[in-house]
Amino acid sequence: MSYRERVTRIIAGAARGIRLDVPGAGTRPTSDRVRESVFGALESMGAIDGARVLDLYAGSGALGLEAWSRGAASVDFVEHSRTAATVVGRNAAAVAKARGGANTAKVHQSAVLALLRRATGPYDLVFTDPPYELDDAAMTADLVALSPLLSPDAVVVIERGRRSTAPDLDAAGLTLLREKTYGDTAVWWAEPAAG
Repeated sequence: MSYRERVTRIIAGAARGIRLDVPGAGTRPTSDRVRESVFGALESMGAIDGARVLDLYAGSGALGLEAWSRGAASVDFVEHSRTAATVVGRNAAAVAKARGGANTAKVHQSAVLALLRRATGPYDLVFTDPPYELDDAAMTADLVALSPLLSPDAVVVIERGRRSTAPDLDAAGLTLLREKTYGDTAVWWAEPAAG
């Protein structure tokens, strides 16, 4: 796939139409179709406006940036790859300019689990879109570490390969809100379990 084919755009909001660069090897951008569906569901839940967002395994940052463009208050991006983190920073600067306000995005070049163990939260909306090869134990460890960082009304969006095992939400104290499959991509929406 050429570089030009790997460029994606912000779908809606203040930064609508802005082209986002996508890092080369090692990233798998969420398709526009999946992003549009995910964000349609989030908007119907009232989960975006004013939200404090955490974008794990950020890649290009497209998920967190889409939320920011649509009215999220702030976004923390977590990306282990130095190259990808640099790309997220550039993309965030372009979206900040389109928003015309303060830059409330922060890029953390870090392993996800390490960042979760030192983060303070709370977060209202979390995207976790790990590499499809991330094993179930690592996925569960991420969710368990994430759980105490969530606000009571938080929404967590988990994206994995269609053939992946469903995330262990119970281990992390999360409850399934909905799930949907789009071709090779499976998406789960979850929230903190009540009391």
